[in-house]
Amino acid sequence: MTSRLPPLRLLTVFDAVLRQGGVRPAAATLNVSQPAVSQALRQLEDFLGVALLDRGTRPARLTEAGRLLHTATVEGLGRIDEAVAEIGRLTSEAEGSVRIACSVGFATYWLMPRLAAFYERHPEIAVHVMTASSGSPELAAGVDIALRYGDGQWRDGAVTRLFAERIDPVASPALAERLRGTPAPLEAAPLIHVEVEDGRWTPWDAYLRFLGLPPRGRAKGLRFTNYVQATQAALGGQGIVLGWRSITGDLVAEGRLRPVIDRPMLPSDSYYMVRSPQADGKASAIVSDWLTQAAAVPPGPPGPPA
Repeated sequence: MTSRLPPLRLLTVFDAVLRQGGVRPAAATLNVSQPAVSQALRQLEDFLGVALLDRGTRPARLTEAGRLLHTATVEGLGRIDEAVAEIGRLTSEAEGSVRIACSVGFATYWLMPRLAAFYERHPEIAVHVMTASSGSPELAAGVDIALRYGDGQWRDGAVTRLFAERIDPVASPALAERLRGTPAPLEAAPLIHVEVEDGRWTPWDAYLRFLGLPPRGRAKGLRFTNYVQATQAALGGQGIVLGWRSITGDLVAEGRLRPVIDRPMLPSDSYYMVRSPQADGKASAIVSDWLTQAAAVPPGPPGPPA
């Protein structure tokens, strides 16, 4: 199919002549000679088979065909200019943004509180956090960094160990204080269960076996579908939750939650950062370095950005 559109450069010259008010100023704006501008106008008219300017008037006026083309040219070139500007903004945003995938609990209680300090140091970088139900989110299209809990044996990106996990029962300060005076603290209050399909996460039955105690089953206690809900219930004094360093570490350091017994479980799995092979920009490198440094700081209120 043959295009009926004239070459874009001819339309650009036509637009410049009308915007600048004549051939001479248009030539100066386009940095070409006046004969070149006149020739481009003739070529455009030849292409369309109609006169665009009434050269019998001084100054030359648009014919009806010229008026129609001018209206369309102004609108068309304007939209192209807007599109090019938007593409530039998209490119700039892509170069200065990093997408991180992690679990809801990790995002809420570890990553987000630390991002405020990061933005103070790097306001030019936008970090987009995408949460997943799994503790080992995929490096899907558009994801630059995945923060995962597991054994670190992944081959879809560059793997960096962030920190080891620690699991122990925690409760609100008032409840923990009351339970510490009982002979069997874990039997004196409801257990808060988190029902997840990820087999890497430790449930209450596994922790009780670690202590040499019989399992209590999920029928007893409170049940939630993610660690954010469970942690909020613990903060509200509703029971005891298995606290993970990545989720409740800062809350314990701040005194908002307290260990019920001093028997931490140290799983063999750890938290890792997995950086996508496509995330080779400066922004992702800065975020990766920051995550590594932030993970090396013990749990507690975030300090100055690294």
